[in-house]
Amino acid sequence: MKKQGKNGVHASYVPSFRGLQPASEGASLAKRANRKQDSRHEVMLRRELTRLGLRYRKYVAALPGNPDLTFSKARVVVFCDGDFWHGRNWARLRRNLSRRHNAAYWIAKIARNRERDRRISRELTRAGWKVLRIWETDILRDPVGVAYSIQALVRQRLLEVDSCQGSERGTAARNRPLA
Repeated sequence: MKKQGKNGVHASYVPSFRGLQPASEGASLAKRANRKQDSRHEVMLRRELTRLGLRYRKYVAALPGNPDLTFSKARVVVFCDGDFWHGRNWARLRRNLSRRHNAAYWIAKIARNRERDRRISRELTRAGWKVLRIWETDILRDPVGVAYSIQALVRQRLLEVDSCQGSERGTAARNRPLA
């Protein structure tokens, strides 16, 4: 018997579509329609950040995880995490998935997504980045408030970088590569 991981899923289980049947054609179409980039909540947030005058880069491939938004000078990255795909309210979502079609696949898939998110956040933090992970529903509920929170953090980080100018730490941070 294979050892079970923390999430109750076999630790060595890698989700695969092989042999699975869609619950319905509608469900299959709905999952395919989910956008990987430029989702509704990302676009809403970017609109508010632009309105506030913040400059950012989208999907910087040189950084682990291709952050949705990167504020390079402030060394801040933002991930706009979809509630389903990134496992918001994981205990409840997992319970609901366990009663659905292809339960083992979906539980393993989202558990691995969550593990990957934690790994990427650790890598970026160790490289000197401030990582923000913001849930889809939080952005949809209050895009203006989320944008103001990001603006405050970016300003704070820029002040820290400016105050370190000339010091060894500031020089190291400025000369550190993106990735």
